Amino acid sequence: MAIYSFSPFGYDGSLVNVEVDLRRGIPAVDIVGLADGFVRESRERVRSAIINSGFEFPAERVLISLSPADLKKEGPDFELAIALAILAEKNGTVSEKVLVMGGLCQDGTAQSVRGISAALQTAVENGIKYAIVPYSMNADYPEGIKVARIGTLKEAFEHLLSLEGFTEHSESHDSGIEFASIPEDNLDTIGGLDGLKYAMAVAVSGRHNLLAYGAPGCGKTLTLQHMPELLPKLTKDEIPTVNRIYSLTGLSGMDCVVNHTRPFRMPHQTATIEGMCGGGASVKAGEISLAHNGVLFLDEAAEFRSSVLQMLRVPVESGRITLCRAGRSTTFPAEFQLVMAANPCPCGNYGVKDRMCLCSARSIEQYWKKFGGPLLDRIAIRYDMNNPLQAENMTLERMRSMVKGAWEIQLARQGKLNGQLSIVEADKFVRLDDGARETFSRIGDLSARAVANVMKVAQTLLDIKNANSLFLQDKVSSQEVKESLALFGKLPVEL
Repeated sequence: MAIYSFSPFGYDGSLVNVEVDLRRGIPAVDIVGLADGFVRESRERVRSAIINSGFEFPAERVLISLSPADLKKEGPDFELAIALAILAEKNGTVSEKVLVMGGLCQDGTAQSVRGISAALQTAVENGIKYAIVPYSMNADYPEGIKVARIGTLKEAFEHLLSLEGFTEHSESHDSGIEFASIPEDNLDTIGGLDGLKYAMAVAVSGRHNLLAYGAPGCGKTLTLQHMPELLPKLTKDEIPTVNRIYSLTGLSGMDCVVNHTRPFRMPHQTATIEGMCGGGASVKAGEISLAHNGVLFLDEAAEFRSSVLQMLRVPVESGRITLCRAGRSTTFPAEFQLVMAANPCPCGNYGVKDRMCLCSARSIEQYWKKFGGPLLDRIAIRYDMNNPLQAENMTLERMRSMVKGAWEIQLARQGKLNGQLSIVEADKFVRLDDGARETFSRIGDLSARAVANVMKVAQTLLDIKNANSLFLQDKVSSQEVKESLALFGKLPVEL
């Protein structure tokens, strides 16, 4: 018999072998294997759960071993596994390796714990073919393992002995581009702001980072909060990673797990570095990892701590973050789209017609200095609400059509979206005609990263046009480059 549980740590975690030995001696329960106070307290809950489920608790001395011995075990994750290991040792054995995850109430009811999706994925990787988990598990389970969902300890023991009643992964997900149903309060209820809606649609069409800045009350936050309506659902390949992150964080009931919508995270301005990048004793995911395959929206971005904003520079480009704690390290995926909204100055009136700005030049400089050049260099679309782009009839249906068409073209061409291309990949996949090359030759004050961003946005604009045109254009023209420069917030008059 081999019963396994799971100890979460960072993005990885480890399987824990739960072994029980019944021996002669004064009745007692001993737990070895670097168990913390929570695990040691579970002895009494396990005893009560076994008795209240109609079983007899062993009168012998019970030794419970949790291995590997050098791995610290925390929380109530092992209670169901310990109870089943005791019952199996006393009343029968099983021949297969079985993963068991869940807590226990004193009446024998099983409770869900964090990390179940991650545990199932790890079990598949280690050749375990059976798993017993509580009914309350929300996420899908992976292929390659048979799962029994149970409500009580008694049900779990029946499944364990017979190895019957387990179901395999059967739900299939279309890998195509699908959208969630349209809510009643959607983008179409917002009048005007077609320029910002267009910029937002272009940003989503290529997963480009976006900054919108303008006076308070101009509608930038209201509009950007509707960005999830433009995000296609997670694909079949993206679902396991998102499920794992949210499972390890204890957020398996979120809509992105249950309905496979893309994450949309909107942390408060008081967020710390640890809250954004992750950390803690068991190294839980931060906001940037919770936004993996989705959007991280920073409203009033200039009010975030400068250190928090600067921390975003590496993961926004690399798509991952490595955390080191107590001699161990773990790497979380963090492939997110960064979206920010900010005022043009501390008072919000700088550059606004018919309003007076009361900020000094130095205070405005310090205000924007919090972003820093390197972070702003990674923002491909910078939309000025005071100088809106000319766009018309930007309905939700039209914007979704733009996103769907552009995504289909990009995924077929390069297997990823334009905003995810590196500088080298941008040179490979973005083809410029002679007019576009001449336009770029007349721009002399942009960094290599900024030039790559302009090229990638120009390619996205071309993909949107090709998706809705019978006459395909295979190279980026000067028109797309100029429009990309306008979205970038830098369009010299001579161009």
